[in-house]
Amino acid sequence: MTRVLSALVLLPIVIGAVWFLPPMATLVLALVAAALAFFEYVPIAASLGASVPRAVPGAAVLAACAALGGGWPVTEVILMTSLITVGAAAVASGRPGPEILRNAAAAVFPIVYIGLPLGALAAIRASGGREAVLLMMATIVVSDSAQYYTGRAFGRRPLAPTISPKKTVEGAVGGFVFGTLTFVAAGRFVFPDTPVVLLALVGLSIAALGIVGDLFESLLKRSAGVKDSGTTIPGHGGVLDRIDSWLFAAPVYYVFVRYFRF
Repeated sequence: MTRVLSALVLLPIVIGAVWFLPPMATLVLALVAAALAFFEYVPIAASLGASVPRAVPGAAVLAACAALGGGWPVTEVILMTSLITVGAAAVASGRPGPEILRNAAAAVFPIVYIGLPLGALAAIRASGGREAVLLMMATIVVSDSAQYYTGRAFGRRPLAPTISPKKTVEGAVGGFVFGTLTFVAAGRFVFPDTPVVLLALVGLSIAALGIVGDLFESLLKRSAGVKDSGTTIPGHGGVLDRIDSWLFAAPVYYVFVRYFRF
């Protein structure tokens, strides 16, 4: 019941902001999600032996999200500045050791893992319109649901037994099929001039990358020995648990919307 109530509260907020409010509202939502996801990422990194300071990497995550989502041409400047700052902080610590590279990499990683993908989602709202954002969301939701029900009905072979034992190859195939069909069917209205073959390829990519994103976050959690990334959303875990599929699917979809749609 808690899981259902949380969904009933969150879905209208997200869909309403995307559909009824200007693009800036989507960017604000992306920034909030990026901040919450980053603060969930820090203890996971700590459980894996990496020390990630909150100030500079956190600011860089938000700056990268805002720059890409707002269409400001400073994303590469933020990335380079973040790298220099993290490196300078490592030098200033004056403590040589094998953890230096691990900590530096873990500090820079959330910029590209969390900040840029959520910024890409906001950029899709600005350049592709509200329909384009909801199309990707619907594709992932349908794919996730198809994976679950197809896996329960026909699942026999584990997809990634050491990472997520409940996922099956048959469930993944169901996610591919129904996610792609959803994207093609609705995409004919959102992108009417785009060839069906290209729509099918993009839809398949979103479904496939959604699965990879989900498995990657599960890999992080399993490696860290935690069940959920956090407790922000009652019944669902953390924000990172809810957006893990988006983080891998959004960048590819962003490239399509910006450069390849007709």
